[in-house]
Amino acid sequence: MVRIVSDTSTLYSTAQAREAGFDVSPLSVTINGETYREFDEISSEEFVSIINQGHLPVSSQPAIGQVEEVYRKYPNDQILNISMAHGLSGTYQSACAAAELCEDQEITVINSTTLCGPHRCMVETAVAMAKENKTLQEIVEKVHAMMATHKSYLIPADFGYLRRGGRLSPLVSYVGQVGHLAPVMTQTDDGEQLTIASVRRGFANAIKYVAKALEERNIGQGWRVFISHGATEERAEQAFKILREVFPNVAIEIHPLSPAFITQGGPSCVAVQVVKL
Repeated sequence: MVRIVSDTSTLYSTAQAREAGFDVSPLSVTINGETYREFDEISSEEFVSIINQGHLPVSSQPAIGQVEEVYRKYPNDQILNISMAHGLSGTYQSACAAAELCEDQEITVINSTTLCGPHRCMVETAVAMAKENKTLQEIVEKVHAMMATHKSYLIPADFGYLRRGGRLSPLVSYVGQVGHLAPVMTQTDDGEQLTIASVRRGFANAIKYVAKALEERNIGQGWRVFISHGATEERAEQAFKILREVFPNVAIEIHPLSPAFITQGGPSCVAVQVVKL
């Protein structure tokens, strides 16, 4: 049997993942002197409330022992760990290091090269295939095919979080300080940093830029669009309305970002991501 495991970049809590048929290792956040496992011990809304009190957060990947504990639950099964992007977190390294400690088990670790929405979709697809008794090779091939299609955009409200996290490519921070402008970020080709795709005046124009860019990628039926947000439902709904007008026949989902990703993108950030099934 193939067991799917992952991490909370999928925007699933450990309980939600178990109900859906897989396991996640949660990332952690530290704020105001306390450390929490995201989703399990602190919600995104609670986390942003503490930030708004003037406290700066930091995040960390799952501990190697924590991931090993998940692997050890399935000693007789093939395990496929679909990890969030290497370079944006140490989560992939933890997944690989834990696998090395379980030499007696058959464990495959995939660097999804993405995070959040597309990552969630890859894991959900893998779980569905595992339930259909597809082979490990078939599932891996499907995930790799999906990896070739994903695209992510991020519109931050506060560049300070990205700058502190070291996720910015050179010269980006200057643009982030210019008032009344909404930079649209995207992953670099290696997937390990964020760079500016465009700079627009205002959030709505930034989303319209993203919609046009996705149109040029021929997004249509068979694709999924994800809007994830840093505790800013109003901006997420605004993005949804703009994207729904452009893509009336495409599945669009809204999800709250996890605390670890709010740590990187900042409160009120909005991400728009796509992946083809």
